[in-house]
Amino acid sequence: MKKKIVIADDEPITRIDLREILEEANYDVVGEATDGFDAVELCKKHLPDLVLMDIKMPLLDGINAANIIMEEELANSVILLTAYSGKEFIEKAKVAGVMGYLVKPIDDKSLLPAVEIALSKGKEIKKMKKDIKKANEKLEARKKIEKAKGILMRKNGMNEDEAYNKIRALSMNKRVSMKEIADILIMSNSINNR
Repeated sequence: MKKKIVIADDEPITRIDLREILEEANYDVVGEATDGFDAVELCKKHLPDLVLMDIKMPLLDGINAANIIMEEELANSVILLTAYSGKEFIEKAKVAGVMGYLVKPIDDKSLLPAVEIALSKGKEIKKMKKDIKKANEKLEARKKIEKAKGILMRKNGMNEDEAYNKIRALSMNKRVSMKEIADILIMSNSINNR
């Protein structure tokens, strides 16, 4: 499957050149924007793998747009394109969480390797975030099951294994997760203790 890319630059010639280079390299350019606001909107619509974005644009600049795109996870990665190589721009780009920073003029020899690296790193980070989220959900479920076990142990004089087996049996009978059974037991207990 072709990787989806959004291009954001207020210079039409730059957008045309970038599109040409990317399409020749078999990437799918799903949208073009002339400012950061439109870039964010295109990302909401297409959820691209990568955004190539100029820093200096009207309405919303590239760094602030990159902040929004990365924070809201609207794209896997962003590469900033700019005529400016000043330290203050580079520092702001680091904070925005971009995967690359290319100084214009841009040609295929500098663009394509940067695109490949950004796509690869963006995919890696997306997987890590997903794994962390899954681990946090498991941890939260485990905490709730432990709390529900404690409630059953106090209320019904069960030992830990009996309480766990009761939750598991309810989960299987009702065809819902043990976490959902734990949530119900915790809610029921808090209502009864009011």
